[in-house]
Amino acid sequence: MPEKDIAAYSFEAARDELLTIVSRLEEGNVTLDESLDLWERGEKLAARCQEILEGARERIAADRGDDATAAEDDE
Repeated sequence: MPEKDIAAYSFEAARDELLTIVSRLEEGNVTLDESLDLWERGEKLAARCQEILEGARERIAADRGDDATAAEDDE
């Protein structure tokens, strides 16, 4: 799997690659080393998705005039 700059991924690109990784891991047709590499990349992709979602939450809060920290406290 070619290594790409995850920081440049859109939410959809990160999510799609993460789903592919999950499928490969669930199939179980990879070596232990490959599994570890896939797991580590999946963690990075999940973090990228979370980063994008948090940014979207902050933008929505700003557009609504809400305090972004108040929105987090409600969760």
